[in-house]
Amino acid sequence: MTESAAQAPSTEVPIWPALIVPVLQALSGGQTLHRKELFHQAADQAGLSEGAREETLNSGGLRYEQRMGWVLSHLTRASWIDRPVKGYYCITDTGRQWLLDNPQGINYSQAHTIFAQYWPKADGPAAPTQVAQETGLAATEELEPVEQIEDAINRIQDEVGASLLRRLHEGHPDFFEDAVVKLLLKMGYGGAEQRGRRIGGTGDGGVDGVIDQDALGLDRVYIQAKRYSPDNAVGREAIQAFVGALHGFSASKGVFITTSRFSQGAKDYAGSVGTRTILIDGARLVSLMIKYRVGVQVKQSYDVVELDEDFFE
Repeated sequence: MTESAAQAPSTEVPIWPALIVPVLQALSGGQTLHRKELFHQAADQAGLSEGAREETLNSGGLRYEQRMGWVLSHLTRASWIDRPVKGYYCITDTGRQWLLDNPQGINYSQAHTIFAQYWPKADGPAAPTQVAQETGLAATEELEPVEQIEDAINRIQDEVGASLLRRLHEGHPDFFEDAVVKLLLKMGYGGAEQRGRRIGGTGDGGVDGVIDQDALGLDRVYIQAKRYSPDNAVGREAIQAFVGALHGFSASKGVFITTSRFSQGAKDYAGSVGTRTILIDGARLVSLMIKYRVGVQVKQSYDVVELDEDFFE
C-alpha cells in the first residue's frame, strides 16, 4: 500500500497517521490544551490549507477534526498523551520520546502495527485488514469509521444514481417531464399549495413545465426537460432557444434540466443573459432526486453514535 493510494484525491486532509506528529508537536511545549485549541494548533503544525479546514463530512462535521479525533483516541490508549481534565490534553514522557525518535512521522502500515494492540478485540469475521487486502478495499480501511460508512453510502448512491438515469432514459418523455416537476415541488418550489404541472406537447411554447410560486401564479418558474445520451452535451443553441421561449412568456427565470451535461458554451451563455437560467445536468439531477426522495425510497437506516465531548466538559 503506497501513501498515494491511501490519500483519496477528493480530499486535502491527510490520513490520520499523518496527523500524529502535528498533534504531538502542538503539545510538545508542555501546555495542556482544550480539544478545540489542540485541533487548531495541530492544523497549523500540519500546514492545512483553508480548503482542508473547511471540508465537511456528509454528517456536517469537519473532516480534519474527525481525523484528529481519531488520532487523540489512539494516542490516549497508547498513553502518548493524557487527559488530566475533561476535554483537555497534554503530552506524556512516552509521547515526547516517540516524537523525538520519529520527527518525520509514520505511514499507515506502521501506525496499524503500533496501535492495533490497543484496539478492541472481537471474535467472528475476518479482521478489517484481511478483508481489505482480499477485496481491494485497503484504501477505504485507512479512513476513520464514520468516513468508511459515508464512503459506502456514496458508492451505493452512485449506483442508484446510474440506475435513475437509465430509467429516466428508458421511460416516456412525458414521464421525464413529470419527474422533474415533482422534483422541483419536493425542493420547495410551488409554495404551500404545491402548484406545478407539466405543459409539454404541441403548442407548449418551448417549455415543458411551469411552477407557480404563489397562489395567483404571479411569479412563475418555467422548466425545460431534455433527455440526452451521456456523450451528447447540451449546446449553446438549446439554451438560447429556451431563453427565447422564456421571453415569449415574459418570464424572468427558468430551469433547464438534462440527463447528460452542458457544453462550456451553454454554461457561459446561461451566465451572461439577464434572464435567470439555472442549468441542472444529469449528475446533479440524480443527486437532487436522491436527496429529496423522488423516484427512490429509504431501504434501511442506521444510527451512528460518538462521544459527546461537551457532555464531559
